[in-house]
Amino acid sequence: MRRTLYGLLTITFLLVTLYGCDNTAQSVSSEDYTAQSVSDEDNIEQSVLSEDDADVYTVSGEDVSSSDIYVSDPLSAEDLIDTDVSGNDVSLNELKPFTFRDVYGKEYETTINPGFPRHPYVIENFIKDNGLMSYEDDNYIAVRGIDVSNKQHEINWEKVKASGIEFVIIRLGFRGYGEAGDIHIDQSFKRNMEGAAENGIPIGVYFFAQAINEEEALEEAEFVIENLEGYDISLPVVYDPESILKDTARTDNVSGEQFTKNAITFCEAIKAAGYEPMIYSNMLWEAFKFEMDKLTDYRFWYADYEDLPQTPYHFEFWQYSERGHIAGIKNAVDYDIWIKEK
Repeated sequence: MRRTLYGLLTITFLLVTLYGCDNTAQSVSSEDYTAQSVSDEDNIEQSVLSEDDADVYTVSGEDVSSSDIYVSDPLSAEDLIDTDVSGNDVSLNELKPFTFRDVYGKEYETTINPGFPRHPYVIENFIKDNGLMSYEDDNYIAVRGIDVSNKQHEINWEKVKASGIEFVIIRLGFRGYGEAGDIHIDQSFKRNMEGAAENGIPIGVYFFAQAINEEEALEEAEFVIENLEGYDISLPVVYDPESILKDTARTDNVSGEQFTKNAITFCEAIKAAGYEPMIYSNMLWEAFKFEMDKLTDYRFWYADYEDLPQTPYHFEFWQYSERGHIAGIKNAVDYDIWIKEK
């Protein structure tokens, strides 16, 4: 092989010497394969959330999903492995960049982090029928769920249960995005917890975070733990970090490194209290915010409103719609699935 390469290089050198360099291929530097710099931060829009509406994402002045983006070609687990010229397995991100586009068609490039596990799902097995997502393969099956907050107001949990909902993730509280950063309980938290429990629906909770450092992330976790006292939950406690547009926010200058540290601090405190932590995410955060290789100890709740999940990374819960409608809830509600091992 080396002799062959040496011969090819020698021939190439002779040709270049004879005919000049005008017709040689343009070289591609490694920089062409790196993630788009987020000093292009003007180009990477992030979520806009009010204190009472912590589930809306705004891009260029229009409300869309917090992960209303799609990858040009969704990747299955098999797509992420190739072989090098010696027959050794190498990750796809060593071969070419990972490209995705936002809802307006703008493309971003990043490399797949080889330090975080890939999801094992068969992409073609995600099937949406009449707005409801299903999934099943030899090892996994999805069950239907929703996530709710004070946005949904009064909920008839008996009707929700009868509609086929098998789990719920309830907003426990939020931190304001203003300078004071006060922490508040969700006004419907107690009512939702009691209603879901009375109807035998498995419960998880989430907290809308605005921490700017580890101390505040710990404060948020302690608030959650305090307010979970007396409740029995069987699903994870979710850290939902957000950034704010259209307004000055306390999190405006939080770096990706700090974003990741905050998530770890919250999750470790939740784990120490005896609960299972989980992180809410989307493709933009996974590409440009989270240091994914530092988050391998945690479960992920992935948000993406396209017909197929675009992330190559492992996730267990998928929030796939913000426009669900079910009996017992007057307003639109987020639809989720939980992909469980059989």
